[in-house]
Amino acid sequence: MNAITKAYIALGLVCFFWGTTFIAARIGVSGYPAFFFMGCRNFTAGLVLLTIISVKKKTFPSIFTDIRWPDVRAQIIPGLLMICLGTGVVGWSVQFIPSGLAALIYCSVPILTIAINTTFLKGERINSRIAIGMLLGVAGIFLIFRGNLNYIQDPQSLKGVIIALASCFFWCFGGLYTKIYVPKTDSFFNAAIQMMAGGLGLFVLSLISEDWAHLPVIGTKSLLALLYLIFFGSILAFGSFVYAMDRLPAGLVSIYAYINPLVALTLGFLILDEKISWMTLLAFGVTVSGVFLVNMGYRLEKRKLEEATISVNHD
Repeated sequence: MNAITKAYIALGLVCFFWGTTFIAARIGVSGYPAFFFMGCRNFTAGLVLLTIISVKKKTFPSIFTDIRWPDVRAQIIPGLLMICLGTGVVGWSVQFIPSGLAALIYCSVPILTIAINTTFLKGERINSRIAIGMLLGVAGIFLIFRGNLNYIQDPQSLKGVIIALASCFFWCFGGLYTKIYVPKTDSFFNAAIQMMAGGLGLFVLSLISEDWAHLPVIGTKSLLALLYLIFFGSILAFGSFVYAMDRLPAGLVSIYAYINPLVALTLGFLILDEKISWMTLLAFGVTVSGVFLVNMGYRLEKRKLEEATISVNHD
């Protein structure tokens, strides 16, 4: 099997497993404190990934003593933003809203990323396709809320929706940070430290809001969901993502953003009997169309930049 075929398989794994993390998180936190559960998931996944790196590089256990503090420090902020306040708190929100709705809200991440990057980064250009895509993304967010009024009317569910949407912003700001302060270390190392930092941040949130003196014994479903999220949702999926990104065009790899919510909606419907209305499907279609146009617009801008660079070099 050649490298390209393996890369397509890796992309398929990303599309599926990242889509399943929403329902796995909902199953897990249904029987265990959410922040503590997500903290265990991320810290353990980061520690396991760091151990895998050390074994693969045959530097065990020296990697744990030779780690440079500046390299670790550089990953703490994105870890807290993207892992703790980003995907980590989604585990809290799915206590009150369907996993499919949380995944649908996360569809807005590419749109929000463009809006935040163009606000804070110089040189970010928007063409007509990107602009139309962003408008469709905003319309999609409106339809998400319009199609889920029953959750908005319930105070607890509304809190879950707001937290899920806020987590998207934190994820985007974490991505902005890594774009401004580009790390020089290995991407697997960065991910491991980010997950561990995010996990520790979630433990702090748990300590503040959850009763550690009376933590329940973790049930079988929650334990299986935790193991699934550690090894499949975090380590396997992220490793597959990095492998695919190294061997396939970034625009192609980005299709996971379209497929993940569809996987989450489908599994939520089949396994947890979560309802899917025609408005939800319309919101999904509009939002995904917006993300598609944004990606097309960015590929167009990249092609123009490459052609301009070639032209200057020829001159």
